[in-house]
Amino acid sequence: MKRRSMPAAAAFAAATALLLTACGSGGDSSKADAEIKGAGSEASGSASASASPSGSAAVDAVDRPTMSFPSDFSMVFDRTTPSDPDKAAALTDAENFLRAVNYGIVQQDAEAAAYKFYTEPLSAAQKYAKSQIQQNIDDGYTVTGVQRYSRATVDMADAGDRAVVSFCDDDSKFYSKEIKSKKVHISEPSSRDYNLFEIVMIAPKDAQRPWTADRVQVQEEATQCKA
Repeated sequence: MKRRSMPAAAAFAAATALLLTACGSGGDSSKADAEIKGAGSEASGSASASASPSGSAAVDAVDRPTMSFPSDFSMVFDRTTPSDPDKAAALTDAENFLRAVNYGIVQQDAEAAAYKFYTEPLSAAQKYAKSQIQQNIDDGYTVTGVQRYSRATVDMADAGDRAVVSFCDDDSKFYSKEIKSKKVHISEPSSRDYNLFEIVMIAPKDAQRPWTADRVQVQEEATQCKA
């Protein structure tokens, strides 16, 4: 139960094209429905970002929420930081969005401030984060193990106001854990352990704000993400 229902793989390529088109349209993409899952540098325990949200400042000016995880859970992002500062900032905050979803699950708080900080208000991404957290709360689960993200890419809109960030997600060592009994649900390795995520990120209006997630698409059983 560590994950969620996703769009069909057959629709993924078309959805990707639509996400990229939307980035240049200037339309209100927050009204579109989408799903997520995924993220690229290693992070366990406290999760803080180093890239500037505006992409231009040498020091991050954003006052970010602290996200600390228990010792039995970590998120690993294997990636190279893009040379373009805006791409680097969009990638960093896409990772932070993914951390925030797991943080809400660990905290058992469907109204956690962290995921709201890294999402557009009332967006599909924010609704997605809340639903994932609430589903785990309702089922009495938290997370444990290692969740690994790799092969990160960032495609910027021509206007520079949006970006599509994609990740491969490896959940082969990522498990659900019952909060009351502490029982860990270890599943047999399968193609369902691999997912491909694309997250539409919105550029901040000022240096005191992060890039924020607006929409998410995911391809389940993404065997191309298998190492």
